[in-house]
Amino acid sequence: MKTNETGGGAPRARVSLCLPGGGLSGALYQLGALAALEDGVTGFDNQSFSLYLGSGSGAAVGAAIAGGVPVERIYRALLDPADNFFPLERGHLMHLDLDEWRRALGTSWVALRHAFARLTSRGDRPTNAPGHHLLLEQLDRLHDSLPAGLFKLDRYERFLAEFFLRRGIPNGFRAMPRRLLIPAHDLDSGERVVFGAAGFEDVPVSLACAASLALPLFFSPVRVDDRHFLDGSLGHVAHLDLAEADGSELAIVVNPLVPVSTARRAIPTGHGARDSVRDKGLLWIYNQALRVGAHARLHQDVARVTAQGRMQVLVLEPEPTDALLFLQNPAGLKARRTILEYAYRTTRERITHWMERNRAVVERFAWQEAR
Repeated sequence: MKTNETGGGAPRARVSLCLPGGGLSGALYQLGALAALEDGVTGFDNQSFSLYLGSGSGAAVGAAIAGGVPVERIYRALLDPADNFFPLERGHLMHLDLDEWRRALGTSWVALRHAFARLTSRGDRPTNAPGHHLLLEQLDRLHDSLPAGLFKLDRYERFLAEFFLRRGIPNGFRAMPRRLLIPAHDLDSGERVVFGAAGFEDVPVSLACAASLALPLFFSPVRVDDRHFLDGSLGHVAHLDLAEADGSELAIVVNPLVPVSTARRAIPTGHGARDSVRDKGLLWIYNQALRVGAHARLHQDVARVTAQGRMQVLVLEPEPTDALLFLQNPAGLKARRTILEYAYRTTRERITHWMERNRAVVERFAWQEAR
């Protein structure tokens, strides 16, 4: 965003853009909201943040904007199925991790053979041990045979690398025209690693985006050198501490991860309208649990930062009842258009109220509501 210098040569204010994950529907919401801000606020420019912080699906959005791609261009491409500017397809994400499934089948077979041998051998079975206890003991071995994830992200990483190349976006953090940070978590230590920060600047941006997207259960951990990484939003959500450390006066968080509130409305499922998120099955119950936790952690962080008074935080997010939109399949054109247009429309509608509530921020950056 354009932040005018004050009289006397005062330095330009530092503003961070924080883009937490939220899947494809979350990225669509972020693009719609950012397009609305740029259209609705005079002086707001998505290309002029001092820091871009993206995690999960927000990492790719942040990388594209930091690399110089206008938000309006991506927004337009996602609305038009004939526009191949950003041709992301389901297969780039939903690519079965066949290596993991082969490992799972092989180790499961060994575990079952071992269990069968124990159950049929009388020599090492305690005389007072019920057979079903021995069976459960052996079946515990199968837990370690489960695959590390349903899908792997190698095609997604290659897609991003090719997209960056075609659109003139650097695939290296040092070459980025704007500062970009992408957090992820080391699987074997739990440590947060920030790609783009000192010591982690040589990782390709496309690989960092894939590592930060590796949500457990859905995706296998992504290997970077000799380490394996998980989703960057599992701990901190918006990573406001990184914005603080960068010297930001203001962080704008575009957060799509709010718990879905059905408000007794029908839930779209693959087998017709139903009454509860429960009817969408295991994965959406897991998704709702992630939303509940992420939303609570984010607002705890916002309250902490606000209380300290060193940085202001503005959060843009959908209403819980509006989050029902995210239950639709975002790969479909109709759902994609609905989410983009919803984010754009509601953000434009809320601009006046948002600017009135944050008058000091608005005046500091010389923003005005566009007419």
